[in-house]
Amino acid sequence: MKTEIKWGLIFTFVQFLWICLEFAVGLHDKYVSMHPILTNLFIIPAVYVMYLAIREKKNILGGKITFGQAFLCGLGVSVIVAVLAPLSQYIFHRFINPNYFQNAINYAISAGKLTEAEAGSYFSLQSYMMQASLGAIVAGVITSLIIAAIIRSKSA
Repeated sequence: MKTEIKWGLIFTFVQFLWICLEFAVGLHDKYVSMHPILTNLFIIPAVYVMYLAIREKKNILGGKITFGQAFLCGLGVSVIVAVLAPLSQYIFHRFINPNYFQNAINYAISAGKLTEAEAGSYFSLQSYMMQASLGAIVAGVITSLIIAAIIRSKSA
């Protein structure tokens, strides 16, 4: 479980850096219309970090890992990320970019994508904290299944 905790912390840090990068390049204000698309590029570092976690677990196990061991490692990382994600979201939206939600609400309404009530409900700290936790589990399970199938030892 030590490996899963370590990589869960690393993943959360990488995720936090990603949202800071989004903010720095203007995806949270000037280019908020591009945010829903470009934020999905996070899949690249996310998959890579999960791969590194499972690969490290394989090395710890002597270079052999079963599908189940690899999957459970990825699931463990995902659970740690799911637990830490609300705190990460809170810190970012409270101290680094407290204007994000209002910017996103304004854009969604002006672009006719959501009503004011829908936008206010969706673009809120509570909603994002919930999405971050649930997203970590769902994406983590899918990613872990794929990586486990690839990285497992054939003879393990």
